[in-house]
Amino acid sequence: MNDSAPAVVLRGVTKKYGDFTAVDSVDLEVPRGSIYGFLGPNGAGKTTTIRMILDIVKPTRGSIAVLGADSALKVRNRIGYLPEEKGLYKKMKAWAIVSYFAQLKGIDAKESKRRAYELLEKYGLKDFADAKCETLSKGMGQKVQVLASIAHRPEFVILDEPFSGLDPANQQVLEGVIRDLRDQGSTVVFSTHVMSHAERMCDRILLVARAKKIFDGTIPEARALIPRQVRLSGPSRELLERLPGVARVEPVEEEGAVGRFELTMADDAHPQDLLRHCFRESIELASFEHHEPTLHEVFLHLVGEEAKVASFR
Repeated sequence: MNDSAPAVVLRGVTKKYGDFTAVDSVDLEVPRGSIYGFLGPNGAGKTTTIRMILDIVKPTRGSIAVLGADSALKVRNRIGYLPEEKGLYKKMKAWAIVSYFAQLKGIDAKESKRRAYELLEKYGLKDFADAKCETLSKGMGQKVQVLASIAHRPEFVILDEPFSGLDPANQQVLEGVIRDLRDQGSTVVFSTHVMSHAERMCDRILLVARAKKIFDGTIPEARALIPRQVRLSGPSRELLERLPGVARVEPVEEEGAVGRFELTMADDAHPQDLLRHCFRESIELASFEHHEPTLHEVFLHLVGEEAKVASFR
C-alpha cells in the first residue's frame, strides 16, 4: 500500500440521469490522513458524488479510485460510511448496534462488543449503552450510528450530512469524533451545507454548485479568492486613497457610520500592513476593523447572485 497516494482520486467524473446532470466532470484528490469537506447547497451533487465514490451508483463517465482500488467494493472493510438517510434497528440496544456493524466489517463478536462499549463511553453514551435505540433521543441515535460506522477502525470514513438535525452540543461531540479519526490516521470526508463546520475542521474543501466543482483547496486558499476589506474611521477619504495597498475606498452606508470608510485591499496587500503603515506614519485612526471572509462569502463571490437563493442553513 502506498501511504503517500491520495485516499480518493476522481478523474472527469460525470453522472447523468437522462437529460439531468447531477455531477459534471469533477476532478478530485483527497489526501490521506486529512479531513476533507464537500460543501455546497442542497442538490449541488454532494450525495451523488459520495455514492459514486462508494460504488453505490456508477458514473456515466470518468474514473474513481479508493484506497488504491478501482472500486470501493474491493476495499469495503477498510471504509466506514454514514449515509444521509439515517436509521437504526429500534429494538436493538445501542451497544449491539455498534457491535453488529463492526462484525459486518470483519471484527469478531467479542472484540466488537468491547469496542462498542469503549466508543459509547468515550463519546458520552456510557449510561445508554444498554438502552434500546427506540428510547434514545434523535441526537443520541445519530451518535450511535456514527460510532457504528467507525467501530471497525476504518482507514477511510465518509459521512453524508452528519451534522443534520444535531443540537450544538452533539455537533461539538461529532466534531471531536472526526478530529479523533484524523489524529488516528484515518481520512475523513464529510458533506455539509453548513459551512461553519468546515471552517473549524477541514484541511481541504471542495465547493460545488450546479453539479460543478467551483473550488478545491485549503481554507486559506479559499479566503484568498476574495479581496480583503477593512473598515476604519479617522483619516479623510483623500488620504485613505493614497495609502499603499488600497485599491478602492467607499463610504460605509449605514446609520451612524458618518466618517467611516470601507477599503478594498489590492490582491497582494494585507490589512495588517496597512495598520502598521498608519502607526509608522502617525496617521490617527478612530476605528479599525477587519475580518477574514467566511466560506459562505467565498461561495457568493464565486457563484454570484444566484447563490443567494441556494439552500444553505
